Amino acid sequence: MKQVVQNYKSGELAVLDVPVPGCKPGGVLVRSAYSLISTGTELMKVSEAGMSMLGKARSRPDQVAKVMQSVATNGVPATYRKVMGKLDSYTPLGYSLCGTVEQVGAGIDDVKVGDLVACAGNEHALHAELNWVPKNLYVPVPDRLAPRHAAFGTVGSIALQGVRQGEPQLGEVALVIGLGLIGQLVVQLLAASGVRVVGVDPDPVRCELAERLGAAACGDPASAAVEACVAELTGGHGVDQVYLAPGGGSNQPVELAAKLSRDRGRVVDIGKCRLDLPWNAYYEKELDVRFSRSYGPGRYDPEYELEGRDYPIGYVRWTERRNLACFLDLLARGSVDVEPLISHVADFDDAVETYQRLKDGDLKAVAVLFRYPQEEGTAEEAAAPAVAVPAVAVSTKSMKRSPARAAKTPVRLAFVGAGNYATSMLLPHLAQRDGVELSTVVTTTALSAANAQRKFGFAEATTDLDAVLGDKSIDAVFVVTRHSSHADLTRKALLAGKTVFVEKPLALTEDELAVVLAAVEESGNDRLQVGFNRRFAPLLREAKKRFGTRTGPANLRYLVNAGRLQHGSWYLRQGTEGSRFAGEGGHFIDTASWLLDADPVSVYAVAPSGNEDLQVVLRYPDGSTATISYVTTGPAGLPKETLDLVADGKALRLDDFVRASVYGRKRWVSSRLPKARDKGQNAELAAFVKAVRTGRPMPVPLESLFATTAATLAVQAGLAGGAPVTLERPR
Repeated sequence: MKQVVQNYKSGELAVLDVPVPGCKPGGVLVRSAYSLISTGTELMKVSEAGMSMLGKARSRPDQVAKVMQSVATNGVPATYRKVMGKLDSYTPLGYSLCGTVEQVGAGIDDVKVGDLVACAGNEHALHAELNWVPKNLYVPVPDRLAPRHAAFGTVGSIALQGVRQGEPQLGEVALVIGLGLIGQLVVQLLAASGVRVVGVDPDPVRCELAERLGAAACGDPASAAVEACVAELTGGHGVDQVYLAPGGGSNQPVELAAKLSRDRGRVVDIGKCRLDLPWNAYYEKELDVRFSRSYGPGRYDPEYELEGRDYPIGYVRWTERRNLACFLDLLARGSVDVEPLISHVADFDDAVETYQRLKDGDLKAVAVLFRYPQEEGTAEEAAAPAVAVPAVAVSTKSMKRSPARAAKTPVRLAFVGAGNYATSMLLPHLAQRDGVELSTVVTTTALSAANAQRKFGFAEATTDLDAVLGDKSIDAVFVVTRHSSHADLTRKALLAGKTVFVEKPLALTEDELAVVLAAVEESGNDRLQVGFNRRFAPLLREAKKRFGTRTGPANLRYLVNAGRLQHGSWYLRQGTEGSRFAGEGGHFIDTASWLLDADPVSVYAVAPSGNEDLQVVLRYPDGSTATISYVTTGPAGLPKETLDLVADGKALRLDDFVRASVYGRKRWVSSRLPKARDKGQNAELAAFVKAVRTGRPMPVPLESLFATTAATLAVQAGLAGGAPVTLERPR
């Protein structure tokens, strides 16, 4: 299928061929009929992409702050790869469309194949021929509403939510500053609510349009006529509410809002505009400044948007989905008219030219729609039920150890998932490695697969996992998806006879761990590696070698300054993705166990109330102990990982993978690496590829992988029980 994309680094716009997204449970696959260009938000993004790197930094100081924090934590090289990987990727455009349901995912019963729906979301209602849309981000289109009008649903919901924040009442007077697409819709919604509206915009054409659509009067912000009209309509008191929907970086709209508001009036910011509030003007009138967050409650809440958990109507009357349905109803009943706003309808194939004309100013428009080609027979084809490809099963009797490969035969790899870690820490190493062929990348979103294919040279990109597992030419599968899917995907790949590299964690629960172990026993396939990369770090391996063998028990202390997560991080979704320590704690337990040459026999964990800080004490068969202090409340300047190992009168110290030292009869101190932090990913991948090529044992014994995972999971049990947890060896 085709999708409109943009490279934020180069500014390139393209209509790209990408895989068709899969139809996941909890949503529907929608074939687009019309999608709406947001001439404000999208053109701002397009303009930013054309800036220099310095210009991009100036326009997004919030992202610059994140980059500086990453430098302090991960070093310059890793941060550079991460940032460049994000910048030099195709990103999607669009967030408002109307289309036909082509496939219905499990758990959906409110629409059927062939139904017309309006869709929302900058990750789901994209300028693409097909989109997967979760339940709370689509609504059925009323029978009497044209698809081209229903495509305004998302933008209309943004305007509607802004009006709700202003709490208009019959007979009030409102000022709308900025008469672009959002402003024009706000004018109509206010007029439909019995509010008299004055509009402000420097463009006389937009002013005239707003007056035709219900505004009492409109004019230039510098015109005395606007002030006179407000005085006449309000008896000199000022407007009851102001809606800010302008573009540009001027502070004039905020100043005008204060000037024309009544005492204790309401000022609602809908769009992204400059907000340097003049203190005296706002203080003296005690103005109520409010913000309108996109299209309503539920926005930016992954449990609502992605998992379909609705808010009770008795507590949250107007959610994203209810706002979307309400706006469509207003359109269908004629209370709002979007037809006069449509300046241009372009064929989807002409998307790049259309954006360029808008950017250059050749196309003056309030609203522009993309019209998609509808294939003949689409409805009949869509009505046919999807045929599920059966899972690939491997008989235990037929399973054999992977044979050694011919020296010149490349190892063919498939990636399931292509997120930030995979594209910054794994694929750059594999793409440069001789004897490796990146065969197929599988993702649930079409564009991420296309990005990985373009940047790393995958032969194919797809959303069809079963086809990859059934491809006998693929030697190994990398599972680098969200944590909650690791165990199930690993199970499927093992049963398909593949060698598997799964990023940590291997499992989030004991049941998931048992499922993976059962897959190994059922298939006879033990070719598994978990991404515990720190034991492969060159600096740590050298330090362990310098430390030498030990005869007595050891005492190990490991301080992990994990830091706080950004709001909205998927790591915070403990209901589905497990606790933060369950997700990454295996790294540190594996490192301790490797240094002590044993697997732990018991785990004791304690945690202060009110945060995610942990103290984890591991006991080993020879009496050695390892204490892992996992803190999220440490200062940003503190190194992320420091480790001390003491035994037999010797000590090993690791300072955040930039320096190591060993104290004994002779002291050894490594050269300091001020910029690079090699945490072992490259060496880990080299060992894995070698094992696949030669058929030799995997780099880390299977028993150790399971023991580390079991110990990580035991931390939560220890916290709940308040006592040490004894670990049983897997049988």
